[in-house]
This record gives sequence, C-alpha cells and structure tokens, in this order.
Amino acid sequence: MSNPVYIVGLDIGTTKIACFVGEKVENGKIIIRGYGKTESTGVKRGMVFNIEETVNAIKRAVEQASEQSNVDIKTVNVGIAGHHIKSKQHRGVLMRNNPDVEITDEEIEKLRQDAFKLNMPPGEEIIDVIPQEYIVDDEVGIRHPKGMLGSKLEANFHVIIGQVAAARNIITCIKQAGLEMEHMILEPIASAQAVLGDDEKEAGVALVDIGGGTTDIAIFYDNIIYHTAVIPFGGNVITEDIRQGCSIIKKHAEEIKVKFGSAVASENRDDEVVSIPGIRGREPKEISFKNLANIIQARLSEIFDIVNQEIQKVNSEHKLIAGMVLTGGGAMMNHIQQLAAFKTGLDVRIGYPNEYLANENSEELASPMYSTGVGLVIEGLARYEEAKRHGRVKPNNEGKVVTKVEEDVEVEVELPETEETVNTDPKPSFFTRIIGRFGQKFFGEDDIDNENYDN
Repeated sequence: MSNPVYIVGLDIGTTKIACFVGEKVENGKIIIRGYGKTESTGVKRGMVFNIEETVNAIKRAVEQASEQSNVDIKTVNVGIAGHHIKSKQHRGVLMRNNPDVEITDEEIEKLRQDAFKLNMPPGEEIIDVIPQEYIVDDEVGIRHPKGMLGSKLEANFHVIIGQVAAARNIITCIKQAGLEMEHMILEPIASAQAVLGDDEKEAGVALVDIGGGTTDIAIFYDNIIYHTAVIPFGGNVITEDIRQGCSIIKKHAEEIKVKFGSAVASENRDDEVVSIPGIRGREPKEISFKNLANIIQARLSEIFDIVNQEIQKVNSEHKLIAGMVLTGGGAMMNHIQQLAAFKTGLDVRIGYPNEYLANENSEELASPMYSTGVGLVIEGLARYEEAKRHGRVKPNNEGKVVTKVEEDVEVEVELPETEETVNTDPKPSFFTRIIGRFGQKFFGEDDIDNENYDN
C-alpha cells in the first residue's frame, strides 16, 4: 500500500488564516480531507506585520486541519499577496549545442530557472516565473516543446516580483510554526485555478479576488496568464468607511456590512433601517440600508475603476477580455455583479471553488471566501505532479492509520514510504534562494543548505 499524496494549502490572509489538506481522487477531483481557520490579527493588506501573532494563528489553523484530516502536516504551499507585488514580461533564450537532439525537460527547466537570475532593484526578489509560450527556431505559439528539434529554444515568461522583506517575513512565520514551505504562490494565480474554466481562459477573462486586505487581479487570454496586479483595498477598507461614516464601532460595522450591505444604493429603500445598540447606555442608532449601500458603493466603485485600468493595459495589446469573475469574501456582497458590470462593461459572474471539488466535500468549502485556499491545493498538486515527472519529488505529508485498541486508547501506525516520495534531484526553490541569501543572518548557519543556493 503506497502513501496517499496530501497537498496542503496555507492561505495567510488579512482577515483569516486558513489551512486546507487536499487529496486527488480517481476522477481527477480534489477532496479536502481537513481544514482549519483562525482569525488573522498579525497581517495587514496581505503583509505580515506581527510575527508572533501570525505564527500562533498558523499553528492553530494547521492543528485544526491536521486533526480533522489525520495527516501529519510538514510542508505547505503558501499564498502571497500585498500591494508590493508586481509583474513583468520576460523572454528567455537558450542556444542548443545539438539541434538534431530532441528538446528535454531539463532544457525547458533550465530556461525557466535562468529567469530567476534577472537583476532586480534593491529590496526586490523574483517570487515565481510562469511560462506563457515557447518558441523553437522562431516558430511561435508552442505550449509543449519537449521532443521537438531545433537550434534555439525561447520562452515568454510572466515574472512575479515582490519585496524581499515581505517574503522573508512569511518564510520566518512558516519556519517558526515548525513547517517547511514547498512553494510560494501568488494568490490570484491560486484563486484562478479554483474558479476559472479553460474556456474562459481561452476567450479572455479577468479574475478579481476581493479579500479582506487586498483585491487581487489575474488576467488570462488564449489560455495564457497575461497580467497580474494587487490593489491595496479590500473588504476591511469598506468596513472602516462604514465605521467612520456611521460613527459606530468596527464590530458593528462589519456585522451590518455582511448582513445588510449592498453594492448598489438604488436597490434599497430609505425606510429600511437597522438598529445598532448604543454605547454605554446611549440610545440605539438607526442606519438606513440606502445610506449603508451608498458608502459601500462608493468604495467598490473606486476598486472597480482601478480594476478596469488594469484590464485596459491588456486590452491595449489587442487581447480583448470577454468577461470577469468575482471571487473572495467580498464577492458575496449583494448586487456586486451589477456594479462590476456597470463599471467595466463586462459580463460578470461569481466564482465558486466547487468545479474541481469532489461531491464528498462540505458545501461550506464552496464559498468564494475559500477560493484561494482551495486553489493553493490545486496549484500545489499540479506542481507536485510536474516535479514527479521530472524526478524532483520531495517527501510528502504523511497520512496515518489509526487503529482502535481500547475505547480511550489509539495506536498510530505510520504508512511505509514509497519510491515516489523520494527527492532524487532537488532544485533550488524560492524558499531556498531566500534562505540562502538571508538565512545566515536570521536563522543561523546550521539551518541552511548552501549547496542548493545558486546565485
């Protein structure tokens, strides 16, 4: 009996930290074997600003997911966002020694790894390099060049860039929580994996993930990711606007936003009101639904104006976007589809992460607020399978067989390790490069494997 392959996604968000343990089943669907969620108090606008609070929240979420799934969680795929994130296009070139020999996986991976060596401004680091298309001897539009013949191999890459300090803080939190980071994945890329279909990616679609601290954008065309961006506004800014505009405390502002909020003021009547308890014996305060919606609509309109600007950057290259998909906790706002369609002129739908989930999963996990977490599992699994094909698989999170001996006694029997979980040819990951550069200063020499660091 071989070990099952468990992939863990860790969503470190502004409002919540969520951990998901997923497994791929025979029909290609994903089963979430366990998940945990805790309040996030150490993250602001997608960036860690309190290490201790974030570490404690990660531990609680991972513990919940581990207990529910009965999986000993060791490695995680972590999402990264924040207003510091930006992207650029890059073309890499590899001149081949023998054009009569078939192109190999090793050459394709070398071309991608070379992109990580691009010179960045001080304080910035390449987080991820995503292939868009390959060119062999000036023949464009190639998706899978393996096995082809040619003297020159080129590739267009979408390069994700972020601040070194922001990435280092995430890595520090993961390490202090007793975990190892498998991949650092841009959150809109993960969300897109969970809610977008291949037909949408081919026609042209903008994914807009409205989270608590940021609004993340990923734009696809012809099944290629063309543009990513992060807007430093999300649901928390709307809550703060309500707090200030209605002169109430933050707790009540969040409650009325979730229960009674609307993105279009004209859909509400003036005589519909909600009563807020007064503070320390003061009279209750009545807030009309229409005034509440006016506050929400003003901020969301600002967000969609910026989203539209990002979309026009792609449209200006004659890659016309056909539609928009809204996901994240903010996408659950009433009438938000109408406002998004009005501001952008696109067809809009709400994205739910249920297309790739097996029916055995609970309905709760199909909520837009879990799109990033589920997407991290899906993207992590895709990268695991890619590494497996190239013989670079690392040890996997281990499942346990629990045998009941007596009513209150359990004996845990570890499943044997199989050959597919052996790391035969490890490649330097983003985690390794960051540790290689900053590990001696922050973690100590004993924790660093300098042989995997190549700069």
